Amino acid sequence: MEKMKMVSPFRLSSLLRQQKDPKIALQLFLNPNTSHGSNHTIKPFRYSPLCYDLIICKLGRAKLFDEMEKIMDKLRHDTRISLKEVVFCNVISFYGRAHLPEKALHIFTEIPSFRCHRSIKSVNSLLNALLACKEYGKIGDILRNFGKYATPDVCTFNILMNASCLSGDLDIAREVFDEMQKRGIQPNVVTFGTLINGLCMNQELDEAFKMKKIMERDFKLKPNAFVYAALIKGLCKVDNLNAAVKLKEEMLTKKVELDSAIYSTLISAYFKVGRKDEINGLLTEMEKNGCKCDTVTFNALMHGYCQENDFDSAFRVLDEMEGKGCKPDVISCNVIIRGLCDYGKLREASELLDDMPRRRCKPDVVSYRIYFDGLCKEEQFKEAAVILHEMVFKGYIPRDTSLFKLFHGLIQEGDRESLLRAMDNMASVNCISKEVWEMVISMMFQQDNLSNASALVEMLMME
Repeated sequence: MEKMKMVSPFRLSSLLRQQKDPKIALQLFLNPNTSHGSNHTIKPFRYSPLCYDLIICKLGRAKLFDEMEKIMDKLRHDTRISLKEVVFCNVISFYGRAHLPEKALHIFTEIPSFRCHRSIKSVNSLLNALLACKEYGKIGDILRNFGKYATPDVCTFNILMNASCLSGDLDIAREVFDEMQKRGIQPNVVTFGTLINGLCMNQELDEAFKMKKIMERDFKLKPNAFVYAALIKGLCKVDNLNAAVKLKEEMLTKKVELDSAIYSTLISAYFKVGRKDEINGLLTEMEKNGCKCDTVTFNALMHGYCQENDFDSAFRVLDEMEGKGCKPDVISCNVIIRGLCDYGKLREASELLDDMPRRRCKPDVVSYRIYFDGLCKEEQFKEAAVILHEMVFKGYIPRDTSLFKLFHGLIQEGDRESLLRAMDNMASVNCISKEVWEMVISMMFQQDNLSNASALVEMLMME
């Protein structure tokens, strides 16, 4: 019988790279030579750095963190191997995207135990992860001990500036910008884009345009699409549409590529200021410039039509999307459902909610909450109680404010059966607090409806 060939580290890395299922890849990694399992004379498999790199990244991207951490522990004890810092930067980023800041901090502190030196790369990865988790306080802790890690670079300052802008502290963002120049670190387009975006979000448009001028005049940097998008959004936010259009024309003149997000922002602004008749011209220009309408563009159109109470046009856009190579998403339908509910068109909203699966668009918790809120707003409490049952069955919970409105409305109407069913539905998933129970019972005593209150007390005792 021909002897079966052993899998080499090179062959294993090739197999891991080809395998798309992370769990199967893990089994390959752990048992590269399963067919030789009965042969006790075989030496332990000598993994290559690439094998570790591939399996760690596959497990991290799939958020299989328990499995990834076991491989990391195996790596720690495999003293033959020293991985490059980029692998640990990836792990930190995986934790950041999963909103696990403590784990990101832990792996950062443990990097030396893997026989790897920490540099500014891993520091920046950690700062980015903490930023993604909105852990601004922990970012401050890292900064206070920064000297023992590395020397900050432009990427570090960009992250710090972004954190300051997102936390609403533009004074700190300006200080970060000034500190860069004191240290002789040249700002880049990302630096200016971050600061300009923060200023626009805070409606400091004059300052934002000053920064644009500084980047062009003093630093000889060309604004990119992100910078223009931030400025255009800021102008549209304060209804200065003419200036926004002028800026869009500047992009065309300077050959900065316009994307669908900029056109979508302008479409929303045209509706907002009552110039919807000009939108067709904007769409024609968009097509002429080779920029295809995407879901965001169509959603902006539908939102605008819904605000105008023009639901025929909104539905026409929804129906035309797929014909133009753009599949509607759940947000597309939710936009129209919200518009219908805002105008009290609950029957049409219900029909669209029921029709969403046919459109290959599954309703989500937002879809049901919008419709439930609409029913409560229009005081259709009996129907709202029926939808509540459906929501709970699907694992969706309404907002407390609408839930209170439902209970209060059913009590006012004296609909004991619907009230008890609604309370029972919420109690079945343990999503009703003692305070809510007490509030409802108190309301019923005030209504002199002692029999109903007694029934609720009995239900409460059973929970």
